[in-house]
Amino acid sequence: MRTEQIKLKYPVTVAGHEYKELTVRSAKVRDQIIAQKSASDNADVELVLFSNLCEVSRDVIEELEVADYYQLQQAYQGFLA
Repeated sequence: MRTEQIKLKYPVTVAGHEYKELTVRSAKVRDQIIAQKSASDNADVELVLFSNLCEVSRDVIEELEVADYYQLQQAYQGFLA
């Protein structure tokens, strides 16, 4: 399984744990299906997917600065190539 380490430019703290980096893994079809079934609308699909791929709570993804979220999106896109 392919993974990529993302060093956060702006670390976040959620539930008393500081996240300085995230490890994102490549997605499988089942990850996409789970995200689509779990999300309340299209905007939530990516949040659910990224939290699953990084194995962190959705709260962690929601707390990311946009610059760090963009890094996560770029890593995900890289897996699609």
